[in-house]
Amino acid sequence: METPGEARVRLPQLRLDELLEELQSRLDAARGTRDRVHSLLEAVLSVGRELDLEQALRRIVEAAAVLVDAEYAALGVIGPDGSRLSAFHTVGVSEEQIARIGPYPEGHGILGELIRHPEPLRLAKISEHAASYGFPAHHPPMNTFLGVPIRVRDQVFGNLYLTEKRGGGQFDEEDVSVTLTLAVAAGVAIDNARLYEESRLRERWLRANAEVTHSLMSGDERTEVLALIAERAGEITGSALAAVALPMEDTGSLAVEIAVGMDAESHRGLVLAMDKSLMGLAFSGAAPVTSTDVGQDERISLEPPRFGGLGPAVAVPIGTGDAGPRGVVLLARKVGRPVFSATETETLQSFAGQAAVAMELAERRKDAEAVAVLTDRDRIARDLHDLAIQRLFATGMTLQSAGRFIEHEEAAERVARAVDDLDETIKIIRSTIFGLRTREGAGAGLRARVVRAVGEAAPILGFAPSVRMEGLLDTDVPKDIADHVMAVLSEALTNIARHAQANRADVLVATDGREVRLSVTDNGVGIPAGGRRSGLGNMAERAEQLGGRLELGEPEGGGTALVWRVPARRS
Repeated sequence: METPGEARVRLPQLRLDELLEELQSRLDAARGTRDRVHSLLEAVLSVGRELDLEQALRRIVEAAAVLVDAEYAALGVIGPDGSRLSAFHTVGVSEEQIARIGPYPEGHGILGELIRHPEPLRLAKISEHAASYGFPAHHPPMNTFLGVPIRVRDQVFGNLYLTEKRGGGQFDEEDVSVTLTLAVAAGVAIDNARLYEESRLRERWLRANAEVTHSLMSGDERTEVLALIAERAGEITGSALAAVALPMEDTGSLAVEIAVGMDAESHRGLVLAMDKSLMGLAFSGAAPVTSTDVGQDERISLEPPRFGGLGPAVAVPIGTGDAGPRGVVLLARKVGRPVFSATETETLQSFAGQAAVAMELAERRKDAEAVAVLTDRDRIARDLHDLAIQRLFATGMTLQSAGRFIEHEEAAERVARAVDDLDETIKIIRSTIFGLRTREGAGAGLRARVVRAVGEAAPILGFAPSVRMEGLLDTDVPKDIADHVMAVLSEALTNIARHAQANRADVLVATDGREVRLSVTDNGVGIPAGGRRSGLGNMAERAEQLGGRLELGEPEGGGTALVWRVPARRS
């Protein structure tokens, strides 16, 4: 039997064990809190050190998953419209799983709930929430959920989504507190990364402006400068296609001079109407024009097809001063890429404006050089007329007078021949003076003539053919060759109107400096066997006279393909 003394000894011992256990649990909790605070501080420092925006977002997602012990984590960036997600960064889901699941979410269901109400959201079971409507096929099962908004300067940048707390537990208030703290640090890190990215972007634009200005002032060819503008604008904005179009004199159309990037060949040389193209709308309105999907934009004529695989696009006029735009820059991104923001468009417009100023200065310098050349030519012509011709004429008169006193017959003949030579020399100098003082009239170039001819044929055809032009047509093609090109083009369009029963035609005029090529293709009934071929005979005869040839074929899908090619210069 236990004595009272022994009972009193055992009772304090039990209380001491309880106190030791409680102390141990509190120490463990304190140690856990200390470790968690330490982990939080490490996460904040890790996120804050990152200046690249994409890497910063990745670090934030990874840190959040570790801090609350979540199996899956994601960061959704809210798009410019404020109602859907424009980017999505995930942790815990493999690339293979992502490919099987399909496109990233846009912000419906629970994700949309957090966009509409940017407050912390904690759920024990996602499927029990009213906004939940399930997951797509191949999506991993998820139950527990914690969502926290990320704010950057009082504006909601995006949301952190955390699911499936490891060990089967629930997200608690401490998880919410830790995640909110990380979200505050994330907002600061994102703001810093944005500012750094903007400064780097500004530096790239400034460098591009300096490069374009240097190229213009160095006397580079216009096509080289336009190509540089397109390339730099495309690189900086991450565009798949960049193109530059310039206005054509007296035609009311734009010609695409430069195209680089995705399917550039389909754009290069195209002649665009002002009211049926993104570039035309930007040029005529002297203001940027954007499109969320250039391949489906109702304002744009999609013939000929040229926007396959392209989505967001922007067209910006090059200069908008009193003289109006000098041209247009078009940039287009691949389908699925972000639309061009107002900031991007504004920066691009500034770049195009600076390029226009540089082009203006370069033209003024060239004009000044041309004036100096003309002034010099006038001076030379005046000196030849006032000094050289007068002295030659006086010398001739003297010799002619002296000839009457020469009795030696052979000597008299030589003097007479010398007088005749002086007369011929005077005629040559006068012809040279006329050439120096005469400026060639600026007649309509081949480009403008082609556009005009196609435009005049449109009412007869019942549709407007597409036109593309490549090379220095107004420089490398002599007038007599250009006249033959226009005659053949007119005959080809007339034949289509009379016989082809077509509803589409494509015209291409190109030169590489050595050869001129005219291609006219339609989708009509083709050339019937045994039909009249007098028009084709005339075209072939013209080509043979110039040392070229006429080729006829049938394009894929039916119709007629006519190719007329001749040397650019007579041998």
